[in-house]
Amino acid sequence: MLETALYDCPYCGERVETTVDLSGGDQTYTEDCQVCCRPIVFVLQVHGEEWMLDIRREDE
Repeated sequence: MLETALYDCPYCGERVETTVDLSGGDQTYTEDCQVCCRPIVFVLQVHGEEWMLDIRREDE
């Protein structure tokens, strides 16, 4: 199941939209910011119908 999430890049501060795949359960992965191209770590937690996406800089 795909969901859309908005987040603020921890580097450039731009509001960015991403798609998360809830069917894989809890995940940690890295994607580059679509604006400044710096690596962002995404931590997705899935609990049934509810989910939470945390983001942080790769160098934290």
